[in-house]
Amino acid sequence: MALTAEVSGEAGLDVTVASRLDADAALARLGSADGGLSEEQARRRLAAVGPNALRRHRARRLAVLARQLRSPLLILLAVTAVASFFLGEPTDALIIGAILTASVGLGFFNEYRAEKAAEALHSQIRHRCLVRRDGRPRLLDVTALVPGDVVELRLGDIVPADLRLLEVAELECEESVLTGESMPVAKSTRPVGADAVLAELSDCALMGSVVHTGSGTGVVVATGGRTVFGRVALQLGERHPETEFQVGLRRFSLLLVRVAAVLTAAIFVINLVLHRPVLDALLFSLAIAVGISPQLLPAVVSTSLAAGTRRLAQHKVLVKRLVCIEDLGDIDVLFTDKTGTLTEGRISFMRSLGPDGRPADEVLELGLLCNEAVVDPQAGRDDGQARRDDSQAGRDDGPDGSRGRATGGNPLDVALWDAPAAAAQDGLRRYRRLSLVPFDHERRMASVLLRHDDGRRLIVTKGAPETVLERCAAIGDQARAVLEAEFAAGNRVVAVATRWLPETASQAELSPADEHDLTFRGLLVFLDPPKAGARHALERLSALGVTVKILTGDNAAVAAKVCADLGLPDGRVLTGRDIDAADDSRLAALIEQSSVFARVSPEHKARIVRTQRRSGLDVAFLGDGVNDALALHAADVGISVDTATDVAKDAADVLLLEKDLDILADGVTQGRRIFANTMKYVLMGTSSNFGNMFSAAAASAFLPFLPMLPSQILLNNLLYDSSQLAIPTDSVDAEQLRRPSRWDVRLIRRFMLFFGPISSLFDFATFAIMLGVFHAGPPLFRTGWFVESLATQVLVIFVIRTRRVPFFRSRPSLPLLLAALGVVATGAIIPLTPVAPALGFQPLPGPFFLVLLLLVACYLALIEIGKRWFYRTAPVTPAGRERTSAHRTHRRAHRFTTTATLGR
Repeated sequence: MALTAEVSGEAGLDVTVASRLDADAALARLGSADGGLSEEQARRRLAAVGPNALRRHRARRLAVLARQLRSPLLILLAVTAVASFFLGEPTDALIIGAILTASVGLGFFNEYRAEKAAEALHSQIRHRCLVRRDGRPRLLDVTALVPGDVVELRLGDIVPADLRLLEVAELECEESVLTGESMPVAKSTRPVGADAVLAELSDCALMGSVVHTGSGTGVVVATGGRTVFGRVALQLGERHPETEFQVGLRRFSLLLVRVAAVLTAAIFVINLVLHRPVLDALLFSLAIAVGISPQLLPAVVSTSLAAGTRRLAQHKVLVKRLVCIEDLGDIDVLFTDKTGTLTEGRISFMRSLGPDGRPADEVLELGLLCNEAVVDPQAGRDDGQARRDDSQAGRDDGPDGSRGRATGGNPLDVALWDAPAAAAQDGLRRYRRLSLVPFDHERRMASVLLRHDDGRRLIVTKGAPETVLERCAAIGDQARAVLEAEFAAGNRVVAVATRWLPETASQAELSPADEHDLTFRGLLVFLDPPKAGARHALERLSALGVTVKILTGDNAAVAAKVCADLGLPDGRVLTGRDIDAADDSRLAALIEQSSVFARVSPEHKARIVRTQRRSGLDVAFLGDGVNDALALHAADVGISVDTATDVAKDAADVLLLEKDLDILADGVTQGRRIFANTMKYVLMGTSSNFGNMFSAAAASAFLPFLPMLPSQILLNNLLYDSSQLAIPTDSVDAEQLRRPSRWDVRLIRRFMLFFGPISSLFDFATFAIMLGVFHAGPPLFRTGWFVESLATQVLVIFVIRTRRVPFFRSRPSLPLLLAALGVVATGAIIPLTPVAPALGFQPLPGPFFLVLLLLVACYLALIEIGKRWFYRTAPVTPAGRERTSAHRTHRRAHRFTTTATLGR
């Protein structure tokens, strides 16, 4: 990869240049310091270099208009209309042009509204990072980063810009998105050589990479398109692969296009054989093709999805892309974590206990010394000053006279730091932190190396009791009994252990290898009570046919207690060790028997999700931590929350603004409603359009004139599609929401071939009545069929929109009712208006409308009978395993492009 030359000053540095400078020199070149920039400096630089974003989703009018005009049929019809204008048929040409313009305008209006909805959606999805401004840490939107900002990196963060690292603590970054290398890269602060290639920039953290372990601090050297990632991403552009929903739409469209091609060719040949004018035959054939093609299907689908997006947003559900809405309604099994989903998520510190189970303040003190909470030194202060005292609480960021408040980090560490009992711990000032080994999900603990005022050095380790106790020299039976009692009560527990180094030791760095021969000091007990509405939410999901299973890193007894309190079905509780001991076939059987999976690692979660998906079910995973990213990628639908880690939000398809299963149940319901309404349009298009065009093809073979003029066919199609734009507002029967509905082109094709001929039967009846009863000439014949075909294909929506028999047991929405009746009335009135002669219409005799009422009633009754038989014999839609490959490709690519745009 060719890297650009140096750019210096406030605009930043090229990362290869920064990597050759030591940390102090890099800060100096960027006009920054350890405490970061001032707000005034940052504002000035942001105005100069622009936001830290590669691209933003924008609704572009010209792009939307181009999509409306890209249909070859429309273009060919427009060209033919222009040709007819110059060949002596100006009236027909103008009418066809006006109808085409109205059709394109209708599609443009609705699709542009959908694009605006997507734009609004993207503006709500944001990433934030921890930045030092004016010497204080604060959370900031990543788009506001500028060169010279000092950024703190923690486990699970996506690196928001190109950084020259200033400090690291066991920091490793996964850079596969840039280098293709799957193994994490260890980072340091030592400058690299002048000839280092991209993969060797160990003293830099690059935009788009992910913090795999450890923590660090770095200064921003480049943002946006000036980063290494930005240059690559902007060259590649952004193109999302198709989801299964889009694949289904494309297959359906191709099905109708193939049918249209056959009918169009047949009609054109028939008309030539009958020695009709070539231009008339061509226009008529093209109009037939346009009539059967799903001309407004993109607009109808976009309108439906956009309306659904707005409803979902009202229910606090954001989808990354509009087409992901259908995926949300497909969920069969939901795997979710426990904290914040089934529990309140507001963890509070309860007590500290010694090995004998008695209260022990020294355990609380040790827990505060080994703490990774992000602390704002000035929070809660009245004097507005932040004098630093490096010895405070063994940390480097506390102000004298005030402990500050935790503003982020591990929830348990935050709860411990902000606990009232913690404020009274004055002994913390006797220690100074020398080194930290941050928490990670493999070790499941954190350690610090401290220096006491008397010079001795102490290692403090804190983490999951099982892993901490494994590293302790001896554990008494009483201590184990105390631990089991807390687990049985459903409390969250953290174990604390220590080891004093020899007095002669001068060790200043700590590593995981030092976590051995520890002395167990006691337990920190936290409370995270069950959420009040969790039981109701679980019942709602069960009623929707969604099975909920819990994946948690918590202790098995704690998880089982919480789930039992909430009424989850009894079953075996699997642990990470059980999963490791089972092969895939055995694991599949165990998953069916289990509702709770405890002490599971990120790899365990992903394996469970993949195994469940192989059983033929659509699987969703809800998680918000870095340890959830693998499972989010493995699921059919990845769901996270707006407050999740960046890596979890980027791996997800759907974001919840609150971590609440009730909100997710709303999202599943809305997803199914949107898909059901989209299918109403699709099924109507197959039954009515196919029938009408088949009738036109047959009529053109035996009539001495065209059964309908090209302009009349186009007008019929325009009016019909206009009525269907109200479908997104329609209600959906409760029974259709109880289970997922999946795209099935075979079902659509079967529907078209079954109901289309029924529509043609009534068209042929109309032909016979117009010719035999009313002795109609060409204008009257065309007018009668125009009105009848429009009435039958529009009104059939009231039968097809529901599977209930009789159909009037299901009430349509008021907008759909008014739109359908209004279009039918418009079609009946047009022949009476002054424009009728120009359109080739003439007024219909009064008895015709009595015949029309009878025909429509008989048609709807026959469709109702056919519907009852059709759905009784319809094959069961497969569970949808064909979607696996498409979804995995979509998710990997979507993560790349979302990272590139930084959520914007």
